[in-house]
Amino acid sequence: MTAVPVVKLDEFNAKADAYLRIHRRRPTRPFIANVQTEVDAIEAGGALFPVTVNDAEPDNAWVCSPLTTYASYAMEEVERLGHPLITAPLKGLARGVGSWLRHASIDRAVAINNWLVSTNAYPDLGGVGLDQVLAEAMRRYPTHAIWLRSLNSAHHADWLRALSDRGCIMVPSRQVYLFEDVAKLALHRTDLKRDLALLRQTDRNNRIARDFDDADFRRIAELYADLYMHKYSALNPFYDWTLIKAWSQGGLLELSGIRDEAGVLQGAVGIIRFGNLLTSPIVGYNTSLPAKLGLYRMLSALVMRQAATDTCLVNLSAGVAHFKRQRGGQPAIEYSAVFASHLPQRTQVALKILGAATRHIGVPIMRRYKL
Repeated sequence: MTAVPVVKLDEFNAKADAYLRIHRRRPTRPFIANVQTEVDAIEAGGALFPVTVNDAEPDNAWVCSPLTTYASYAMEEVERLGHPLITAPLKGLARGVGSWLRHASIDRAVAINNWLVSTNAYPDLGGVGLDQVLAEAMRRYPTHAIWLRSLNSAHHADWLRALSDRGCIMVPSRQVYLFEDVAKLALHRTDLKRDLALLRQTDRNNRIARDFDDADFRRIAELYADLYMHKYSALNPFYDWTLIKAWSQGGLLELSGIRDEAGVLQGAVGIIRFGNLLTSPIVGYNTSLPAKLGLYRMLSALVMRQAATDTCLVNLSAGVAHFKRQRGGQPAIEYSAVFASHLPQRTQVALKILGAATRHIGVPIMRRYKL
């Protein structure tokens, strides 16, 4: 049976308060160049949730734009499949779906518990008055669809059931990779053992960094952009160094880096911890350096070593699926739950068809090609 995270509500609320002190009712563009949204909060049912409020602003990153997630990003993912016989029809489908979803105003959206990162963590459902949370969202945002992202089938089965019972539409989004009992995996997974051994060698050379000045924060933002924006997709959130610094100094982000012999940062990883769950929304390294240096392997190993030390679960998000499977990652489908019964019929129909299409086309492709 899959272990589930234990995220106590008081700890979750304290982190949400720290996050909101940085972001609430402040412009997002100075912090994230390709995100224009209003960050606010819902405090109801005993919980404090950051929320993002969007009114179809153009060219937003996927972390706050359902249209980008299910149209633009979907087309990029189809391209990466590298199978011409299915790429062309799927791209055509994604293009058509995008036009239709735009017409249905899908980006008129409020996302509850949106931290503007790839993977949002959730508190234990038992302590949350979910009906009060949804009622407050409906009262304040009666013209918007209500979204909850990052709910995966292994860690959040109770959330998914509760939201489905309340009429939410389930829309699959990605396949993520989860790790538990990392200390045991480190004994039996050859690739993970090698990664940790490489990391120990770097440790012995005193090249692991945990203290950073402004020049380092700038460098971390450059390394993140080098990987996530330039190598992967410009639809990922484009974080400014001031955001990384604010999250780090606010106790939200646990940063580690790898320096070269001259002391220059060549890789960095930032962990967000909720209870016994670790995620790593900030990862970056100098992609121009030879792969044999193992920078990505060591950054991943930093997360895994922390998980083994603290007996934590890990959600390593989506992407580089083969790498994660080789180290013991277990795939799980991630969903968005969408509450839309208060919206016009055309919007409800669009969301229901999107949910059906992603379940019956998207999920089989993710599983078939091990994405």
